Amino acid sequence: MAPVAVLVGAPGAGKTTVGLAVAELLGVPFADSDTIIEERAGKPIPEIFFDDGEDAFRALERSAIAGALAGFDGILALGGGAIMDAGTRESLGPHTVVYLSVELSDAVKRVGLGAGRPLLSVNPRATLKYLLDQRKPLYASVAGHTVATGGREVPEIADEIAALLKA
Repeated sequence: MAPVAVLVGAPGAGKTTVGLAVAELLGVPFADSDTIIEERAGKPIPEIFFDDGEDAFRALERSAIAGALAGFDGILALGGGAIMDAGTRESLGPHTVVYLSVELSDAVKRVGLGAGRPLLSVNPRATLKYLLDQRKPLYASVAGHTVATGGREVPEIADEIAALLKA
């Protein structure tokens, strides 16, 4: 058992929203690694960051993603920073990975002031720019497909991804 597709991308790329739409189009389940982590930890991600630190969060993230890659058969959305882990990037190798690319202006509009996003709690625009610059090459390195999300509506993006997955 393996995911139909794994969605990666920066905060604000639309991984969860688009992933839900793609799963509905294909008639498969949807899972978000952040939700899996919160369920396992029994608390929201910001609390994990603040109470236990980023290293503890990343360990939970690695474990959640490894489990989902081995035992989930739908559309899986990964948290924006998941690809920072070399082991996670390597584990994505045999999977169908779709990179939802987003430009800074669109990401800022979608993320807002970073409520609920610990890494964006201070100066969200500058931090998001830094994260985009740092992570874009990593997203591209794990992806078999790249889909631009800027200025596009969810149904259009979901249709494109569903068509890629059916091809």
